Parts: sequence; C-alpha cells; structure tokens
Amino acid sequence: MTLVHLRTGLTQEALGVLYDVGSSTIGRAIGEVRPLLADRGFAVLDRPGIRLRTLAEVFADPAAEGVTLRIDGMETQVRRPHAGRGGRGAFISGKRRQNTVKTTTISDGQGRALWSGAQRPGRMHDQPAVRTEGIAEQFHRHPDM
Repeated sequence: MTLVHLRTGLTQEALGVLYDVGSSTIGRAIGEVRPLLADRGFAVLDRPGIRLRTLAEVFADPAAEGVTLRIDGMETQVRRPHAGRGGRGAFISGKRRQNTVKTTTISDGQGRALWSGAQRPGRMHDQPAVRTEGIAEQFHRHPDM
C-alpha cells in the first residue's frame, strides 16, 4: 500500500477502497512503512549495490554522475485531526481547502524516486519546507545542480 501511495499519490480513502480496508489502516501502514523504506535507502537502478539513504547522498551522487534531479511536493488528503488537538489548523491546505499532509520527493530525470522527505502539515508551503528539510542547503553545497 505504501509503495502504491508513493508512486501514484492516491488518497488514503482511494487506497482503502482498493485494498478493502479503512483509511485509518492505510494511514497507519504508511506511517509505519515509510521510515523503514527510508532507512533501507533508495536503489539506483543503473548501478546495482548503490543505495541513497540521506539527502546529502542524493545530491552528491547525481552531481558526480551528471543526473538532473526533479523536486516535487505532493499533497495527500488525510482525515481531519481530532477536536482539541493542538495545531489542528496546520493541516488545512490553502491550495486544496482540505486537511492534507505534504511530502517532498526527489526523483531523477526518468522519474525514479531517489528520496522522499518527511511529512509535514498541509498548510506549510513548499518553499519553507525546502529550507527546513535541508534541501536549500544542499543546493548551496552543489551549485551546479
């Protein structure tokens, strides 16, 4: 379910219908599996045995190989946080006017995922997320990217 979510961007409700489970089960599964995938690293298909585990590796490896990186922020609709929860308004996306979670993903020129960033509340714009996740710092370290 997590891989389908990462590749297609389907909402938790759509995945729930696809797998015949509740959307809360989908959310829990994604929350448990994403850190495991990140720890394992992202494989580079053209070069067996190479796995990119950190953001620094994602920028350093393509810079050496002359690969173009694509960065995109993806919004996924989530269930509304419980009443009384602090920061509940942070999940309301200004763009979609719904409760969302955003994820930053970096892929190579062929669209293969190389890194998937931390999830953040839907209200945060992509530009501040680039700064807080350390992506802007990597652009300063690798100005040719």
